[in-house]
Order: sequence, then C-alpha cells, then structure tokens
Amino acid sequence: MIGETIQIQSYKHDESLHRIWAKATVIEETDDYIIVANHRTKVIESNGRFWHTREPSISWFFKKRWFNVIGIIKRTGIHYYCNIASPYVRDDEALKYIDYDLDVKVVDDYSFTTLDRNEYNRHKERMDYPKDLKKILEQELNTLKQMIEQRETPFSHQVVMEYYHHFQKDHPYE
Repeated sequence: MIGETIQIQSYKHDESLHRIWAKATVIEETDDYIIVANHRTKVIESNGRFWHTREPSISWFFKKRWFNVIGIIKRTGIHYYCNIASPYVRDDEALKYIDYDLDVKVVDDYSFTTLDRNEYNRHKERMDYPKDLKKILEQELNTLKQMIEQRETPFSHQVVMEYYHHFQKDHPYE
C-alpha cells in the first residue's frame, strides 16, 4: 500500500462528519501506525467550505494511541499539530478517526500549547462522553506532552524531513 493515495475523514463523537482531506500519500504502514504525506491538498469542512493546505506535512495516525500528529514543514522550521483523537480505522473509503477537540500546537523549539479546552468541555457535556473515555483522553494528552518533551518520534525534525524527502522523490511536483 506504500505510495497509495487515500482520503482522510475526521468525525465528532456524535458521528457527524468534521473534516475531509481529499488526498494523502501513504509512505509507511506498520502494525502500530500509518504515516502519510500531503502538500496542497484540498480540505473540506463539514459546512462545505474548503481550503488547501499551504505547507507540506507528514502525519502519523496510530492504531492504539488516542492522538495523531502532523509534522508541518514551514519556512521557519518544523511545527507539529496534534489532535487528541480516536485510534484510526481504515476501510475502502478512507482512513477515519474521531476528533476529540483537544489539540496541542508545537513550534520549532518544541515549546507547546494545549488548544481548544473550551470546545472539548462543551462537547464532552453536549455529546455525553462516557467517564472512561474522558479518562483515556486526558491520559493520552499527558502521554503526548511527555513525548514532545522527550522528543520521541514523531517529534523529531530529522525524521519528519527524511519522510518528506522520501515523499518528494516520488511526488516532485507536490
């Protein structure tokens, strides 16, 4: 499946569609994760509005972790955007996951900020997240922060660039 183009779909806990990435290229897949790359891909919001990504990115989706990580290659350095989200599933249509609102933004020097706590708090009440789920999401948020602080993969600028160069060889105009 390496080199395959797939679609990525994110949902909310109530099963409503949140966002679609029209295409991403699979660059590695293991029993634990899938890594995809994209550049200038169309992103369609649940309200029908769309935009295109500006910078290339390398994204990790996990089968057992409750987050995903996007390494964004900017002119100023590599930044990361992390979504607290369900482990992914994949079917004939797309790679799919549930987005649980909490995000972590990591800048080039590895300092980070947790985002969207208010949105998470609203949704956990409105969508009645089970107690066990809330516990998992908070634990995974803590795990994610530890990984950032310890520079564990995927939080390695070198690893992101290695995957990006690999992607560029096969997709030189993306």
